[in-house]
Amino acid sequence: MANPKRRFSKARTRTRRSQWKVAPSNTVPCPNCKSPVLPHHVCPTCGQYRGRQVIKLESTD
Repeated sequence: MANPKRRFSKARTRTRRSQWKVAPSNTVPCPNCKSPVLPHHVCPTCGQYRGRQVIKLESTD
């Protein structure tokens, strides 16, 4: 199996890795409370998913 004759330089390696970016997470507004929620997840604010109450949240008042 072939082996490289020399290492890649730091500049070449860093130039290649400069494209490794973290994409921002995609959020959609909750249809009930309008807070941002990840798609296909229960809303952490109101506890609803697809129009029905999935988790019971304690009231803060």
